[in-house]
Amino acid sequence: MKTMVIDDSRLARNELKRLLKELDNIQIVGEAASVDEALEKMAELKPDLIFLDIQMPGKSGFDLLEELEMVPEVIFSTAYDEHALKAFEYNALDYLVKPVQKQRLAGAISKVFEKVEKKQRGSGEDNQLTLDDQVFVKDGERCWFVQLSDIKLFEVSGNYTTVYFDNSKPMITRTLNYLETRLDDKTFFRANRQQIINLKWIERIEPWFSGSLRIYMKGGEEIDVSRRQTLKFKDLMSF
Repeated sequence: MKTMVIDDSRLARNELKRLLKELDNIQIVGEAASVDEALEKMAELKPDLIFLDIQMPGKSGFDLLEELEMVPEVIFSTAYDEHALKAFEYNALDYLVKPVQKQRLAGAISKVFEKVEKKQRGSGEDNQLTLDDQVFVKDGERCWFVQLSDIKLFEVSGNYTTVYFDNSKPMITRTLNYLETRLDDKTFFRANRQQIINLKWIERIEPWFSGSLRIYMKGGEEIDVSRRQTLKFKDLMSF
């Protein structure tokens, strides 16, 4: 697994690389001391996994994730305990406190391989996200790692798109047209100009005006499927 270490401390990078070299199936392809350096190297090296410090001069680790087009597997590593709860709230794959312990590191790596193997068993096109993929969402000062299976709805909100999951509704700058190119069309359906729904979250469907449909989502959202998309929906769902 191609791995990259991103930390502004040279000593911390060297120690983590030393520990990683003792583990099987880990190939260290690069390192970076800042977000800008990491972005440049990641574009070239395309790592499968990054170890990411949170607090770095200039831009933070969260800023890096927001700028990535494709987010690899992420394990946070930092010296600051107070970030631990926040990182887990973001559903990070794992979180390591410096100095990193070898046994703790091995456990984190095991989680990565388990997740990757699960994704490979159900993988589709390389450029398309699966339900097991996590996406990074940032809205103001709040950030989340969200598994796509937990997202039930994308909805246009002015110049932004609102993402519905759990009790959260952050807004992102991605358009629905862009999201359609990345999402699995067997699971995510463009109901109308304003909304993309996760078919797994449908509670019930009822006929609506002029041959269209109204979809009731788990959680209470009501989605009107346009007449044009109703035909596609019926075909997709084998009505």
